[in-house]
Amino acid sequence: MAGVAAYLLWGLFPLYWPLLEPAAPVEILAHRVTWSLVFLGIVLAGSVGFRWIAALGRRRALLLLLASGLITVNWGTFIYGVNSGHVVETSLGYFINPLVTVGLAVGVLHERLRRNQRLAVAIAAVAVVVLTVDYGRPPWIALTLALSFGSYGLIKKRAGVDGTQSLAVETAFLIIPAVAYLMWLSGDGRGTFTTEGAGHVALLLGAGITTAVPLMLFGAAAIRVPLATLGLLQYIAPILQFLIGVLVYHESMPLTRLAGFALVWVALAVFTVDAVRALRQGTGAAPMPPVPEVGATAPVLAGTSTSR
Repeated sequence: MAGVAAYLLWGLFPLYWPLLEPAAPVEILAHRVTWSLVFLGIVLAGSVGFRWIAALGRRRALLLLLASGLITVNWGTFIYGVNSGHVVETSLGYFINPLVTVGLAVGVLHERLRRNQRLAVAIAAVAVVVLTVDYGRPPWIALTLALSFGSYGLIKKRAGVDGTQSLAVETAFLIIPAVAYLMWLSGDGRGTFTTEGAGHVALLLGAGITTAVPLMLFGAAAIRVPLATLGLLQYIAPILQFLIGVLVYHESMPLTRLAGFALVWVALAVFTVDAVRALRQGTGAAPMPPVPEVGATAPVLAGTSTSR
């Protein structure tokens, strides 16, 4: 239930960020960083405390610094995509993210793909070509989301820090530029925090809660639910995002674009069946990495374990 709730919340994110307008994407991002750190600080103060910081070490700190840069790109791109009318394209990013993660496993961890995995990646590559023709440009929002979050997951896996604690460190690295930017906006008269009413203030403050709550739900599920189950649950979020883009925001879906998405779904079907089959045969191959929208415990690369 915690896993389902986490992915449902991530899937509903495209309904939340447009409510924060007229704040621009960068301002929303700065508020998200700021209030996430505040909320996570309260959660940590009431639970495990902060003694773990002393044991973090230089290597982990540097890895989380790199992760903070990647998650900034991911958050900013997602907010921009949703608020600029590209919700369907953002969903594509999280559909293809498992395949990008497999690519990272091959390129960085030097893992070898099975035949069906190679087939899935090839079909996904064709899908990207079809979507590039349809859009008249590469689907850069989707590709940026997938690449940034796939890399983010790899870094977080190497860091091996609890999800809530990890996100607290990442946002702490970002807090100074975030607050400085908000102060500059306010001084320049372009900030919206104090100019759009109490409701707007509440929504901006809520950005921290909406970031942290799914993270904590996912963290609770990740240590209790089989990886195969999490691998299937992950598709709840992009499916909801896709439906919101088409049915709520009425984004266009010409046949060529639908064909591109259909190819992605075929690739994921091939990939999922192969992964589940490999797991049942006891090869130890993980199905798909859990793919939260952003900020959750690191996705698990193919062939690795969820244990810390």
